[in-house]
Amino acid sequence: MLRSAPPLDPSGDEGRSLLRRELLEPRYREDPISTVLGWIGRRLDAGLQAAEGVPAVSALVAMVLLVLLVIALALLASRARRTARVRAATGDVIATGPVGSAQLRARAEQLLADGESAEALVEAFRALARRQVEQGALSDDPGATAREVVADLTGGPSGTGPGTAATGRLTRAAELFDAVLYGGLPATAEQARDVLALDDELGGVRR
Repeated sequence: MLRSAPPLDPSGDEGRSLLRRELLEPRYREDPISTVLGWIGRRLDAGLQAAEGVPAVSALVAMVLLVLLVIALALLASRARRTARVRAATGDVIATGPVGSAQLRARAEQLLADGESAEALVEAFRALARRQVEQGALSDDPGATAREVVADLTGGPSGTGPGTAATGRLTRAAELFDAVLYGGLPATAEQARDVLALDDELGGVRR
């Protein structure tokens, strides 16, 4: 007897099962950035092999361009990962939960000491905002943006806000906070220290 041929079209349940098994393959769980870098690495290896029969100058130019491309992508990957790390570590402008301004301040100072200036600046601004909440100068609104925090502080709950110089520095600190947290831009240690100093000034801390 001849064995009957399997159906060409799977049923709906069989199709979903086949799709789930396919998506469980390791290749679908790879980091896209790592995948791109791996692809470039393979192209680089292929270029090295092909360069054997190419004039030396042309081969050198091609290799330099490939190396520059790899470096550029590595820098972009590093920035993307750092931005994701900052966002995951910081959260809202006004911290929620049991964390207080002293803890946020200590975290900012430790990050600064570790050379993580961007993360230190973000935590310093959050420490500043939390301290103002604790002192009653700012409403406890976890959804507030950095610009809204500045607007509330410069108006002041009783119509009295910081002086003109402090207002300008506060506005600049909020701009840096947004640029680092949402734009992935770097920050200097001096910028982070300035936000910490502004926190002391607005909080009435003498050092």
